[in-house]
Formats: sequence, C-alpha cells, structure tokens
Amino acid sequence: MASKTLPVTELRGLLAAVSDHGMQHLIEVEADLMQTTFLLSEAIEKLSSSFMAVHEAVVTQQEEIDALLVLHELPKSATEQLGKYREKIAAEVNLAITGLQFQDLTSQLITRTITRVNGLKETLVALGEHGDVMEPEHEHEEIARLLVEMSANLTTRSDALESGLRRAVDQKNMSSGEIELF
Repeated sequence: MASKTLPVTELRGLLAAVSDHGMQHLIEVEADLMQTTFLLSEAIEKLSSSFMAVHEAVVTQQEEIDALLVLHELPKSATEQLGKYREKIAAEVNLAITGLQFQDLTSQLITRTITRVNGLKETLVALGEHGDVMEPEHEHEEIARLLVEMSANLTTRSDALESGLRRAVDQKNMSSGEIELF
C-alpha cells in the first residue's frame, strides 16, 4: 500500500516545487523587465533633451551665420554649401529624434513580455492548486483524470494568453510615417 501513496506524494511535491520555483523566477524576470523599462525611459529622455539642445544650438548658430551673410557677401558657392550643411544637420537631428521614438515599440514589447510572465505565473498557481487536490488515497484512474484535467487547463490558459497578445508592435504618427515591427 505504501508504494501506491509514494508516487502521489512525490507528484504533489513536484507540482508544488515547479509552481514555487517557477513563480520565484518569474517574479525576478518581471522585476528585471520593470527596471529595464525604467532605464530605457531615462536614457531616451536624456538623449531627447540632448538632441533638442543640439538642434537649438544649430538653429542659433545658423541665425548668426545668416546675420553675417547679410553684412558680408560670400561667393554663391559658399552660400550654397552652407545651405547644404544646414539641411544635412536638420535632417540628421530629425532622424535621431525619430529613432528615439522606437522607445514606444520597445515598451510595447516589454509590456507584452510582462503580460506573458503574469499569464505564466497564473498557470503555475493553477498547477500548484491541482497538485493540492491529489490525495494519496486517490485511485490511479482519479490521478490520471486529474493529470488530464491539469493538462487541458494549462493548454486553455496558454491558448488564452497567446490569443490575447499581438505579434506585431507598431508606432503611429511618427514623422517618418507608421511603422510595424515583427
């Protein structure tokens, strides 16, 4: 009789351990993702401020050059070259600012990952709860039924989580148009 109770007890212990250890790892993953989001936001904010400051300095410099050009006539080729530099600098600053807007796409991916982590945590809780239902005195058929039920429950939760998450992330209203990744 003791040999029949041992596998059930071990299975319950295994399910509890998988649930507990998995939950702990997922809590750490979620904390890391939240810290990544914070660091990314800080970096983007600082880069945006720096690029805006560079842009303002270039505009001010260009105004000074324009004032000097009014006072001193330069050859047409020099004036044209200065105009090309102005356009190139403005285009590069705009590209840098647009590139920084990819933070939104990254945030969408991190949010989706956190949603997956939370779904997996819920699944692990359900796994642990199913393990609690198994008693050593259950017959093998009852244990087999519980295992099938657990498997179906895990599949249902996984499918529900998967269907609730978009595969693509997108950014609308960027100066370069709409972007969709993945």
